[in-house]
Amino acid sequence: MVKIRLTRLGDKKSPFYRVIVADARTTRDGKAIDILGTYDPKIDPPEIKIDTAKAKDWLAKGAQPTDTVKSILVKAGVIEQKERPPAKTGAVKKEKSE
Repeated sequence: MVKIRLTRLGDKKSPFYRVIVADARTTRDGKAIDILGTYDPKIDPPEIKIDTAKAKDWLAKGAQPTDTVKSILVKAGVIEQKERPPAKTGAVKKEKSE
């Protein structure tokens, strides 16, 4: 399986990430198949640079983004955020059967 995920760069306590396409079995900083862009969380607002054409191509091929990358791709406008169903309010108590 192919995943779209982050790989860490930068110094200690100064992270900088690349958004990459990699085999799911490789390590976090292992070999990448393709580099889609960068993500810099240290500046305000966080800087996101993504090649949207490449990202859409990889998503069409079946690459699965991680949760963090999915939120980055939503912010970059590559994919649309799906509406969440409203949260259930109140706890449901289960009755004990004898």
